[in-house]
Amino acid sequence: MEVVKCFMIVLLLGFCHVSMAAPLEKENQRKTYIVHMAKSEMPASFQHHTHWYDSSLKSVSGSAQLLYTYDNVIHGFSTRLTNEEAEQLESQPGILAVLPDLRYELHTTRTPEFLGLSKAADLFPESDSASEVIIGVLDTGVWPESKSFADTGLGSIPRSWKGACESGTNFSSSNCNRKLIGARYFAKGYEATLGTIDESKESKSPRDDDGHGSHTASTAAGSVVEGASLFGYAQGTARGMATRARVAVYKVCWIGGCFSSDILAAMEKAIDDNVNILSMSLGGGMSDYYRDSVAIGAFAAMEKGILVSCSAGNAGPGPYSLSNVAPWITTVGAGTLDRDFPAYVSLGNGRNYSGVSLYRGSPLPGKLLPFVYAGNATNATNGNLCMMGTLIPEKVAGKIVLCDRGMNARVQKGAVVKAAGGVGMVLANTAGNGEELVADAHLLPATAVGQKSGDGIKNYLFSDPNPTVTILFEGTKVGIEPSPVVAAFSSRGPNSITSEILKPDMIAPGVNILAGWSGELGPTGLATDSRRVEFNIISGTSMSCPHVSGLAGLLKAGHPDWSPAAIRSALMTTAYTEYKNKQKMQDIATGKASTPFDHGAGHVDPVSALNPGLVYDLTVEDYLGFLCALNYSEFQIRSLARRNFSCDTSKKYRVTDLNYPSFAVNFDTIMGGSNVVKYTRTLTNVGSPGTYKVSISPETPGVKISIEPETLSFSQANEKKSYTVTFTGSSQPSNTFTFGRLEWSDGKYTVGSPIAISWT
Repeated sequence: MEVVKCFMIVLLLGFCHVSMAAPLEKENQRKTYIVHMAKSEMPASFQHHTHWYDSSLKSVSGSAQLLYTYDNVIHGFSTRLTNEEAEQLESQPGILAVLPDLRYELHTTRTPEFLGLSKAADLFPESDSASEVIIGVLDTGVWPESKSFADTGLGSIPRSWKGACESGTNFSSSNCNRKLIGARYFAKGYEATLGTIDESKESKSPRDDDGHGSHTASTAAGSVVEGASLFGYAQGTARGMATRARVAVYKVCWIGGCFSSDILAAMEKAIDDNVNILSMSLGGGMSDYYRDSVAIGAFAAMEKGILVSCSAGNAGPGPYSLSNVAPWITTVGAGTLDRDFPAYVSLGNGRNYSGVSLYRGSPLPGKLLPFVYAGNATNATNGNLCMMGTLIPEKVAGKIVLCDRGMNARVQKGAVVKAAGGVGMVLANTAGNGEELVADAHLLPATAVGQKSGDGIKNYLFSDPNPTVTILFEGTKVGIEPSPVVAAFSSRGPNSITSEILKPDMIAPGVNILAGWSGELGPTGLATDSRRVEFNIISGTSMSCPHVSGLAGLLKAGHPDWSPAAIRSALMTTAYTEYKNKQKMQDIATGKASTPFDHGAGHVDPVSALNPGLVYDLTVEDYLGFLCALNYSEFQIRSLARRNFSCDTSKKYRVTDLNYPSFAVNFDTIMGGSNVVKYTRTLTNVGSPGTYKVSISPETPGVKISIEPETLSFSQANEKKSYTVTFTGSSQPSNTFTFGRLEWSDGKYTVGSPIAISWT
């Protein structure tokens, strides 16, 4: 999470470099734009749409060049224009929209056992159907030498594959194999904004110099690797979710971030290449769907039957913090595993506080050492955060230093302490992170503690004239309870774009995840880290997203005819929100029960998802009706869906009729009195014949919920039955929330949907 802030520094430096280096003042004023064209309005005088695009561009600029042309994700192109040229172009006939290029950020072993995959291997297709599934990953590229991408035991490349393995810096087509079947890179938009890539610092090729892309790709579909660990931590067998699926990598993220023109170009190619799943652990700002490049590209992918899985973002635990909320995207939050890496703080007064660490190096001497608070060893106002150059060496030399979490990367704080002569670090959470503990492979002996422990340790530090401390490293512990809990960093609802669509959709493991890594940099990602590892343990919704991408691949292999919506429905309606002891799933940010705004439908349970009984399916037409319900104009629909589509004026479109597997209900407090909202849903039978009865739990205060009919009988496969839910809400104060769950069950299958009710 803090790594993202490092990207910001690099990005700002990059902008300075570009503005100084630009030789022409006019070029200085140019920005990258994505131009959406109405392809059907191409004048007859043009033989091909690219000729029309080029002519339209030349009419406003004699020097501008096409960066990319698009045909799958949008109809149009990207180019560099001044503000005036962009306005001129947008006013021309046949131009739907001219949108600025946006910068997106990455949202940055034990998992298969935790999800029940190892015990249920025989339930999942490990034969030909599983190896026909292709998972496309948009990220920082791939380290092809990683054992996670070995192709041992895999047959020939699927005939459906239409992609390529591109060569470039430190990468050739021979780096691909029967596991890593495709690798491409996209940098035209990035270079147009930030200047030519410095190939001495990063590879202008699909090679991953960052580690993030190799981690996400191997999480989704990495091969089985025995004896995997990080410095002996999390020792065991590493494997992706869909071990026999094929991987296609699309490098769109660079040192300075990921640009929407490149992301769209990668999605364009992935659709052409015939991937089945697209995994995207990145996100940007929130904007309407017709202005959001990821949402636009995902709509085109969905039309082709490709499920798009995206990370929810790491901006939690505050409300309205989600990214990637379009209803045709599967939005994934993060939870913990039942595994931890304890490292205790042992104080001179005999008290011990539990923390976590992945440090493995020279041990501390077997005695108590002097202890100092960073805020008392600095002249800087933010010295307590152990920012670069803020510690006074004379005050920290030979001591263990307590640093507060925040602002800079957690591992960088340790590097700052080490550079100033400190011998160890205790990293204390503040209110922003609460009790959430994320383990790091620090460069010096260090551990991270929660806010309560941090406060207790500080009380000792400030009251004892000669405080002393040591850190005790305990290795790897499994069977941690309760687990999972929702990660504090995981972004939360409500959905700020369409409040009637509940997001995130689900959570999956995203804390302290072991997966493949790049050989180009150390586990901390710091330039000063000379260590090299085959596997790394990192955290973020970036890690939870590829878990769902891989699981979706398994479901696609088991049910090749299922739509992306059916696959997502199966994962959502079988997700769980209670532990085995029937206690509600916890949110680590509050220490209380989590809600559907935190966990969506719940934590994924892939074994149950393979046979969900019933699914909520959706077609392209359903999503077009949803856009009509949002009162989108014809222009806006064409920008998003690339087609002439007119909403039927005689039809009443309602957002609440989108056949989504969850319910987000909004009552207006200004109305006063009773509010009534109706939701219509249709279930499709994908199991055996059965009669399902509905139930609602728990009692929802202030709301009466009625369902018609209360029983649905299915006699054959793919039979569809509809029902209506009526929510009648009494008057409540603004910002009141209540939650419930709707379940259909025939005794064999349980098909669950979360309910979130808001008064605004």
